[in-house]
Amino acid sequence: MRHSLTLLAASLMLATGSICAKDAPTTIPASAVQTAEQLRDKALHDDTAYKVVEGLTTEVGARLAGGVNDERGRDWMVAKFKALGFDKVYTEPVSYPLWVRRSEHGAIVAPFAQPLTLTALGYSPATPRGGLTAEVVQFASLDALKAADPASVKGKIVYIGERMQRHKDGLDYGRIGSPIRVQGPVIAQAKGAAGYLLRSAGTDANDRTPHTGVTGFTDPAKAIPAAALPNPDADQLERVLAYGKPVTVKLDLDCGIEGQYTGANVIGEITGSKYPDQVIAIGGHLDSWDLGTGAIDDGAGVAIAVGAAKVIHDLPQRPDRTIRVIAFANEEMGLWGGRAYAEKHASEVSKFQLGTESDFGAGPVWRMTASVKPEARGAIAQIAKVLAPIGVSYDAKKPGGGGSDLSQMHGKGMAALTLVQDGTHYFDWHHTPNDTLDKIDPKELAQNVAVYAVFSYMAAQADGDFGSAPGAFAHDGAED
Repeated sequence: MRHSLTLLAASLMLATGSICAKDAPTTIPASAVQTAEQLRDKALHDDTAYKVVEGLTTEVGARLAGGVNDERGRDWMVAKFKALGFDKVYTEPVSYPLWVRRSEHGAIVAPFAQPLTLTALGYSPATPRGGLTAEVVQFASLDALKAADPASVKGKIVYIGERMQRHKDGLDYGRIGSPIRVQGPVIAQAKGAAGYLLRSAGTDANDRTPHTGVTGFTDPAKAIPAAALPNPDADQLERVLAYGKPVTVKLDLDCGIEGQYTGANVIGEITGSKYPDQVIAIGGHLDSWDLGTGAIDDGAGVAIAVGAAKVIHDLPQRPDRTIRVIAFANEEMGLWGGRAYAEKHASEVSKFQLGTESDFGAGPVWRMTASVKPEARGAIAQIAKVLAPIGVSYDAKKPGGGGSDLSQMHGKGMAALTLVQDGTHYFDWHHTPNDTLDKIDPKELAQNVAVYAVFSYMAAQADGDFGSAPGAFAHDGAED
């Protein structure tokens, strides 16, 4: 009955001419396309983004959420937005559990005593005073752990050694590395394990630099000590296990949650001249892990968004819609900034024209996908045509997801892109001490700026919208 009434209403609207611009194709004027081409070419030679990530990683350094540089990083970002001439700069509070890392040590105790290099994982608790010493039980995969008899796990340190391989799109991180790190400790704890070790979620074969990252623990009372081994140490542990003798490992981790902390998302805007309350949302996350300086994860993402907005800012006239750059708080420990932002702005989702976040390093963008209404596919194709000369292909069959933090706004109904960077070597350095500025190629970073400038400007100038509405893309299957 409801469906019939809807059809009747639509028929009446058609008869009276009430259906108009909302269902008309979204298009981008020829003048905006021409300006976007000029922006693209200018951005390829603009060094704003590189100067931003250089300054952030040099003047602030590592930015562990709630850590010693958290507030410094926020203050630095506010000052940078203002120095670059953004029209509006402000912060929005974000609260989350405060996890701290003080020290970490590990060793094989028997049968062949020797030290292990490792790093504690986010939300891991400390080991008991004097450390945790227990026998190791090895599993080939997360599925093998899921299927294990709890009796084989109880009181032991679970180890999973499945190895990631390099892929341009980072496939193995979502398929292997992240689930083993996030879900594995929780499953091990539920089966009675005393501790958890994994081969780092990384693709560097020979560096003795472990990759940290968050676990899925949500209740500190149920968490068990968890740490990651670099590939050489994981290989060594497996060689020892291959002897078939009981292997005992000692973990000594001084880390854990110490109450709550309130940080902030930092936001800078280029105000739209025609529709100031309609927003193009771009950004990256301001926090990083503490082992490196947070250059590729995610200083680069923040810098790309800032650089793109700056070249648009420098046009003779402001764009029709507002360009909003969001430097999100505490993505690393669970998308806290993205979730807080989405909750705060969910009621305004229809005002978000289009958005996406950069959080996959600084390699060149090579693929674009989109979640937009059908009537806006033509406009996305127009954007793709401007991006094609700089190496970006458009896959119209796959949805877009908005990136890490902005996936939360996409989940509320924001139309979104995914701009996939070349991540072939990203997981060599991800979450390690090697996440430093030297991993960023300035020319590749500038290509990213060009991509973000083109899509942001063209979306801002579009005649029509891209379909943002509450719940609009709830079933598009996008994943980030």
